Amino acid sequence: MPDAVVIGAGPNGLVAANLLADAGWSVEVLEAQEEPGGAVLSDRGVHPDYVSDVFSAFYPLAAASPVLARLDLAAEGLRWSHAPSVVAHPLLDGRCAVLERRVQDTCAGLAGFAADADAWEDLYRTWAQVGPDLVQALFTPFPPIRSGLRLAARLRAAGGLRMARKLALPVRRLGEEQFTGDGGRLLLAGNALHADLAPEAAGSGGFGWLMSMLGQSHGFPVPVGGAGALTAALVSRLRSKGGVLRCGERVASVVVRGGTAVGVRTTAGETVSARRAVLADTSAPALYQDLVGEEHLPSRLLRDLERFQWDFATFKVDWALTGPVPWTAPQAAGAGTVHVADGVDGLTRFAAQIAMGEVPDEPFALFGQMTTADPTRSPAGTESAWAYTHLPQRITSDAGPDRITGRWDAREQEAMADRVEAQVERFAPGFRGLIGARRILAPTTLQAMDENLCNGAINNGTTALHQQAIFRPTPGTGRPETPVKGLYLASAAAHPGGGVHGAPGANAARAALRAHGLHALLHRAQRV
Repeated sequence: MPDAVVIGAGPNGLVAANLLADAGWSVEVLEAQEEPGGAVLSDRGVHPDYVSDVFSAFYPLAAASPVLARLDLAAEGLRWSHAPSVVAHPLLDGRCAVLERRVQDTCAGLAGFAADADAWEDLYRTWAQVGPDLVQALFTPFPPIRSGLRLAARLRAAGGLRMARKLALPVRRLGEEQFTGDGGRLLLAGNALHADLAPEAAGSGGFGWLMSMLGQSHGFPVPVGGAGALTAALVSRLRSKGGVLRCGERVASVVVRGGTAVGVRTTAGETVSARRAVLADTSAPALYQDLVGEEHLPSRLLRDLERFQWDFATFKVDWALTGPVPWTAPQAAGAGTVHVADGVDGLTRFAAQIAMGEVPDEPFALFGQMTTADPTRSPAGTESAWAYTHLPQRITSDAGPDRITGRWDAREQEAMADRVEAQVERFAPGFRGLIGARRILAPTTLQAMDENLCNGAINNGTTALHQQAIFRPTPGTGRPETPVKGLYLASAAAHPGGGVHGAPGANAARAALRAHGLHALLHRAQRV
């Protein structure tokens, strides 16, 4: 009988398992899919000569994460690679805002956008003051008492209430207050739209600033050889500590006796008992509505789950390109990530269409140039590329001409992929002529490959303020403990939410250890 059973071998589940193993617990991880990784996976499914990241691809939060840093995954062979530039946002007139690896170079490029260079440097100075403590506070259990006190002191030094106001602003307003030109506004707004936050949403300014400054300080690195290398390092480390990983083992229910989680039951009928804890790297609705019987849960929690809001659905296309992307703005060629949209107004229009349930007619595409970021991904002179865009969770109409309904049959998938390609073609004429092969991942396909991605929702619940911190996943929670003793929510559905940084898994592991008086043991083990 293991000390702990972990449901799900995504990054959070694997981080949780590693930390428990570090503290001397025996751990068994059960994964429904045939291979581990969740949304951190790569393959050669588009073309045998091209490595494609199936889900996530760039990892600024992993680079900044103190959780992953303490695991020392370099010892397991993990190496990182960077594109020459971090992010580019080209415009149809040939101008291009570029987030470079060095702040001096970013400012030099933004000098062509009115006085944006000085304003960007001002934002970065603020980040240098508060960034490390902000990251530490984000990646610790809520409320972050020690790191929160340090952050409060830093915020006072950085402007106090005025700084807090700045973080709460919509990203459109933050850009208008901070910049006189388009450059800085483009970078902030494009980065904010990595989440399901419209440019007019409260807090989108803070999120856009966070992602932009992470890119400025840490870059948007990629694992050498593909996203799967990150998963392989986590699995290798876990096994070296004696942890057990079983793939193709779908958990059907959590076994609860006397109000305590004592194990799980698989769809094959096997009961896997846990001596001390069960940790679930699953969505909140899946855990509470499917795996745990409602008789074990407070009625208020069940009612609150009826209001749980998923983030946007996702549609993704992977390509094997026979040459580099012919961007009209040449500065975009060296960026790992390219934001493809007609400026901030184009982002507003895109988000408004999603809010109305419409499939956007000119979708905002986040475009990844993976060979530019890591030359091992495809033969020299070619590009392993992808783009994803967001869609409504429930489609009511199509703002474009293709009558897409959300059935996602072959016709709708092809039509939406063509629409994404047409959007890229506007900024890179000749792009479609370079496509050697493509793979379409519709919302339903993404969910079938990783059940935590409801219609491809990548953040396990909205990033909006009403479902963050003490409201995540439901009001009054915010921590990994659940109403069932010994059961912990270890996924991005828990604070601090989406992104590959391992914090939800780490928080759940520490909560389980703390319940058994072993948290200090883990702390000592990780310092050795």
